[in-house]
Amino acid sequence: MNLDDLEELAVKYREEQGETDREVRVCVATACHSSGAPAVIEALEAAGAEPAADGARRCKVKGVGCMGLCSVGPMVAVAEPGADLRESDLYKSVTADDAAEIMASARSTDDATVERLHCPNDMPFFTRQRWIVRENSGIVDPDSFRGYVAVGGYAAMVQALSEMTPQEVINEISTSGLRGRGGGGYPTGLKWSTVAKMPAEQKYVICNADEGDPGAFMDRAILESDPHRVLEGMAIAAYAIGANKGYIYIRAEYPLAVERLKTAIRKAKRSGFLGNHICETQFNFDIEIRLGAGAFVCGEETALMASVEGGRGHPTPRPPYPAESGLWGRPTLINNVETFANIAPIVSNGGAWFAGIGTEKSKGTKVFALAGNILNGGLIEVDMGMTLREIIFDIGGGIPEGKAFKAVQTGGPSGGCVPDAHLDIGVDYDSLKTLGTMMGSGGMIVMDETSSMVDVARYFMEFCMTESCGKCVPCRTGTYQMHGLLDKIARADATHADLALLEELCEVVQATSLCGLGQTAPNPVLSTLRYFREEYEEKLAGSR
Repeated sequence: MNLDDLEELAVKYREEQGETDREVRVCVATACHSSGAPAVIEALEAAGAEPAADGARRCKVKGVGCMGLCSVGPMVAVAEPGADLRESDLYKSVTADDAAEIMASARSTDDATVERLHCPNDMPFFTRQRWIVRENSGIVDPDSFRGYVAVGGYAAMVQALSEMTPQEVINEISTSGLRGRGGGGYPTGLKWSTVAKMPAEQKYVICNADEGDPGAFMDRAILESDPHRVLEGMAIAAYAIGANKGYIYIRAEYPLAVERLKTAIRKAKRSGFLGNHICETQFNFDIEIRLGAGAFVCGEETALMASVEGGRGHPTPRPPYPAESGLWGRPTLINNVETFANIAPIVSNGGAWFAGIGTEKSKGTKVFALAGNILNGGLIEVDMGMTLREIIFDIGGGIPEGKAFKAVQTGGPSGGCVPDAHLDIGVDYDSLKTLGTMMGSGGMIVMDETSSMVDVARYFMEFCMTESCGKCVPCRTGTYQMHGLLDKIARADATHADLALLEELCEVVQATSLCGLGQTAPNPVLSTLRYFREEYEEKLAGSR
């Protein structure tokens, strides 16, 4: 199959969709699904089955991926086929009882809307975003292979297989400046190039979908909304490095994402886009799913590989790195979900196009999960370099109930808290490090004036203490001791000597732990001490 053949297929599938005047799209990602989206779909389909007036618009109900504004789900969009959210009539907090009214409005020819449920499509939450990874979310049915192909899906893979050499693919990824979106920010093209150069008959590609940060749901939403995009990125990577086997490592706690991945893999195989002789070429690539038990440490790549192999998820010292000796001792490429979701558009549009977005050292866009004390909570995708102030107050809508902003936690348990004084810094890999935090996989937890920063640090330390695999002493005992000291401070039973010991422990654990979990566990403590030290000192014995 070449690009012309795929385009003919895409045109055929678009014509099938064109048999309707309007689509009534219902978000079926986790947030909306848990808020009642299945009942809304059922009620809309029942309303659509009722006889319509002469001349009424033809409407089709379908489930789609995450629309982003998770705090007001279930969300429904009424749009012409192919239109995005900014061209749709959006409705928020929809229930099954609203279905008949929404369907009547969608069928009408006078462009009427249901005002009481209306969500403006021109609000900054939508207009300030740039959708690359999430361009199909809210448009495509995640269970539909035909829907994905209709919007250009698998065209990048066919282009790579039919028109590019593996090295040319790697060159485009290198030109793009794409860095790993799992948190480390390692140059993707350099990692691919390293694995490609390894002289081995068997190589592997692994998608790290073990997203376990509190408040983070970016990768899960991508897999629930557009699973074929990730499969396509993995296949392109496999072609570039010379691999024929891939694994998606995802925690069993994400059953909706797992089910949609299984469906996508099955349909891609059946259609010849995975398996042997993909698209009638000599390229073979198959993907399997490996379920994790929910251990946070398995997000670290050596622990992840140990788990895939059937062992206990313990990290191992590096070098050797997975690119040299990874899964079962073979060269292995590991990228996270968002990284793979960027590959297809880079191949289609060119590395220079992607490199023109973002900052000098952090290219492209980044998907963030906005959570906590924020008006517009949900999933966003913005250019690298956008300031925290723009993200929180323009896109996020600010702090609810008129309360004052206090801090934002970035990078999850591995990150730190940023106060109001630094909200105008651009969000990229390097700028956040200067503040004592990190981008991580993209979680952002916003806190208002009522939050205690000592309690915040204690919460994240408890998480790290619980999730420590126990292999190395600094992490196993250090996080336990730090949590005890933080608990003592929170109870106002600690002394200045305890605070000094806490700081010393942070330095030791940071410098001597085996893997990233222990090395970054002190970050929330150090950042809150850096910017909110008075809250610690107020609780020390004799300070009042």
